[in-house]
Parts: sequence; C-alpha cells; structure tokens
Amino acid sequence: MKLFFHLGRYFLLIKRVFSKPEKLSVYTKQILYEIDKIGISSLPIIAIISFFMGGVITIQSAFGFTSPLVPLYAVGFTVRESMLSEFCPTIVSLILAGKIGSNIASEIGSMRITEQIDALEIMGINSAGYLILPKIVAGVVILPFLIAISMFLGIVGGYIMGLAVGAVTSYEYIFGIQAFFEPWKLYYSFTKVITFAFLITSISSYFGFYTEGGALEVGKSSTSAVVYSSILILIFNFLITQLFYT
Repeated sequence: MKLFFHLGRYFLLIKRVFSKPEKLSVYTKQILYEIDKIGISSLPIIAIISFFMGGVITIQSAFGFTSPLVPLYAVGFTVRESMLSEFCPTIVSLILAGKIGSNIASEIGSMRITEQIDALEIMGINSAGYLILPKIVAGVVILPFLIAISMFLGIVGGYIMGLAVGAVTSYEYIFGIQAFFEPWKLYYSFTKVITFAFLITSISSYFGFYTEGGALEVGKSSTSAVVYSSILILIFNFLITQLFYT
C-alpha cells in the first residue's frame, strides 16, 4: 500500500509542477541557472570517465579478439556500439543520478525543513512549479548534450589509447567506427537519455519536497532519491530496449 501512496503523491506533485507558471521570465532565469548547475558542473567528471572507459574498452577488445577470423576493425565497431548504445546513455546516467539526484533532494529537502517552501506557499506561489519545473526542464535539455559529448570523448579516448598501446591501427579503428552504422540506434540512445533525465530530476525533487524532520532526514531523502532513481533507470532501460529491439 505504501508503494501506491508514493505513486499517487508523485503524480499529484507532477501535476502541480506542470501547472501554469505565474511569471514566465522568472522560470526562464531559473532554467538557465539550473542548466549551469546540473549540466555544466557535471561535464568534467563525465569527460574523464568517458575518455578512460573508451580506452579500456578498446584495449580489452583488441587483446580479447584472439581469433584470426575476427577482423581488427571489430575493435572500433565494439567501442562505438558499447559507448553509443549502453555505456553513455545508461551508465553515465546512473553516475549522474548519484551526483545530480542527491544534490536536488538535499537542496529542496533543506528548504522544506527550514520552512522556505511554506513561505513560498503563503505568498501564493506554486512552490512545486517554481522549485521543480526548472530542474526537470534543465535536466531534459542539457543531459542529451552531456551524453553526446560523452559518446564523442569515449570514441576519441579509445582511438588515442588504442594507438598509444599499439592495440589497433588508425585506419582499422576509424573503419570500425563507421562500419554497419544504423542511425536508429541514436534515436534509441537519446530516447533513453531524455527519459532518464526526467526520472532523475523528478524523483529527486519528490523526495526532497516531502522531506520531514531535520538534517538527518535530508540525508535519508538524498539517499532514497539516488537509490530509486537508479532502480527506475534500470527498469526503463529494459523497457525501452524491449520496445526498440522487438
């Protein structure tokens, strides 16, 4: 029964979030602020992780394909498929769920326990829309760009490290990246990213918005936000994959 309680309260909150905003210019400023806070600040860690993961996949593939029947360009093909289809959209989103989700939940949760949200509601402001909508919009807008950068850096990292250790030649790697490319897989990847962005921001905001108690409960809300965001990312990853591949 507790599950249905949280589901109902979550959808009621989302309904409040997407109600008509009081002043559009205020929301625009907040969205730009959240894009910088959620997206731009996450770029360094995404860049480092993606670059080195691309290199690791390249090296493992190159030295793992021991059969003479497997062409060397399969290394580039493997890196492209791994980064575009699964690692960048899903694994990077799980990492962002930890970074962004905990930040959103703790921020809104702190405002709840210090009665700042109550003050907004007394002034007649839709607190859910004002606090949560800019975060959801910013996440949905900026995360696809972050994941696109992650894909690019992963492939570049594989290229640089593959050449550095002598695992693959430049021609074979680039040929493998281009071989058998299917554009619909990009639609598949970015459908996942947009869905995950909405889940991360909305679920984290939900746990922060309904925080009760003190500082200890803010920490618990942050933990719950990360855990449930990660679980739902994995569930929706399965559902979207089933939808596109069947």
